[in-house]
Amino acid sequence: MATTNPYQSYQQNSVNTASPGDLTLMLYNGCLKFLHLAKKAIDEKDISARNTNIQKTQNIIKELMVTLNMDIAISQNLMSLYDYMNRQLIKANIDNDKNIIAEVESLITEFRDTWKEAIQLNRKQQYGGGGQI
Repeated sequence: MATTNPYQSYQQNSVNTASPGDLTLMLYNGCLKFLHLAKKAIDEKDISARNTNIQKTQNIIKELMVTLNMDIAISQNLMSLYDYMNRQLIKANIDNDKNIIAEVESLITEFRDTWKEAIQLNRKQQYGGGGQI
C-alpha cells in the first residue's frame, strides 16, 4: 500500500480549492521559483537544469497567455508582455544569460505583486476588511 506524502496532499488540496485569483498568484510564484532555479543552474554550469527550469517557466507563461480574456482591453497588453518574456527566455536559454532571466524575473515580480494587491483589495471589498494573503 502506497503512503501519501502529507505535504503533497496539502499542495494538491491548495490547488483544488483555490480561487482563480489565487491560482494565478500560484502561477506567478511558480515562475519566480523556476527562474531562481534557472539562475542557480547557470552559476553551477548545469545546462540540463537551466533548460528544464526555463522551460517550466515558459510553460507557466503560456498558461497565463491562454487564460487571458481577450475581450478586456488590458489583456492585449498582457499578451504582448507575456510574449516578450517568452521570447526573452528562449534567448536566455540559448545564450546562457542570467541578465535576461533577471529581467523576466523583475517583470514577473511586478505582475505577482500587483496581482496580490488586487486580490487583497477585492477581498476587502467583498468581505469588508480581512483578506490578507
